[in-house]
Amino acid sequence: MITFQEALDLVNHKIECIQYPERPDGLYLPMRYILSLKGKKVRPVLTLLGCNLYRDDVAEAVSPALAWEIFHNFTLMHDDVMDKADVRRGLPTVHKKWDENTAILSGDAMLILAYQHMALTPENKLKCLLDLFSRTAAEICEGQQYDMEFEHRLDVTEKEYLEMIRLKTAVLLGASLKSGAIIGNAGDSDLQALYDFGIWLGLAFQIKDDLLDIYGESSVFGKKTGGDILCNKKTYFLVNALTLSDAKDHQELILWLQTSDNDDGKITAVTSLYNKLGLKEKAEEKMKDLYQKALDALSCVRVDETRKKVLLDFARELMGRNY
Repeated sequence: MITFQEALDLVNHKIECIQYPERPDGLYLPMRYILSLKGKKVRPVLTLLGCNLYRDDVAEAVSPALAWEIFHNFTLMHDDVMDKADVRRGLPTVHKKWDENTAILSGDAMLILAYQHMALTPENKLKCLLDLFSRTAAEICEGQQYDMEFEHRLDVTEKEYLEMIRLKTAVLLGASLKSGAIIGNAGDSDLQALYDFGIWLGLAFQIKDDLLDIYGESSVFGKKTGGDILCNKKTYFLVNALTLSDAKDHQELILWLQTSDNDDGKITAVTSLYNKLGLKEKAEEKMKDLYQKALDALSCVRVDETRKKVLLDFARELMGRNY
């Protein structure tokens, strides 16, 4: 069995070894740049770990693993343009370092590169993985569309929000893990259970992000807390606050959403309302529920419990993280 760190080291090494055409530099340098940025690389690691549940040799899972990481960074490059984000992983985003047209075109090229790596899958698994890859890519676009539409709505429900983050975030975790298990020749019931494990964990992962943006320590979290509040981002907290607040608090919240003041006063006021509504505790309870669903799904996977340990440890660390 390989450890999470061993899988991560392998992924980092393979990313460094990716061969790009020499020209034009303006197309390929941004791709090198975003893939070189420090990140968790959870998705490709899950692909390798999914394969390793069923076989010791994970070599055939490396190309699909890289495909998921390249694809993920393609979505980030385009999301940063749409969100007008200046910083990614502590460094300038591609459209700030170059320009928006470069980010769009280089992102397009990254999608092509992702398909090229997925096409290196063993032939007997190729159609299955390409179907999974294409379906997941479409779902992520659907999630992004919902996210953009939610920006203009004040009536987004918790159910709608969870569906949006399932599409935008969780399906990529589930598909990455499932693809590795496909390479490992897992049975259909195990493939579904592993996919479900990734989905439930992905949902919990996003709610944890929402919580850390408000209550995390800036020095540990890696960015100023309250950023989601300042940009009126629809999070688990905001959609519930809009639903659960009484008339007076609801009106106050609307006024803060309409203000152009991007300062600590807004963060303090909105956080105070979240505290009043008990949303921190509600989010923590939801995370526990989703986490338990993930564990229940993993328990259905029919491999020796010792082989599941690395995934269990990963899930535990993900839920306990403060960054």
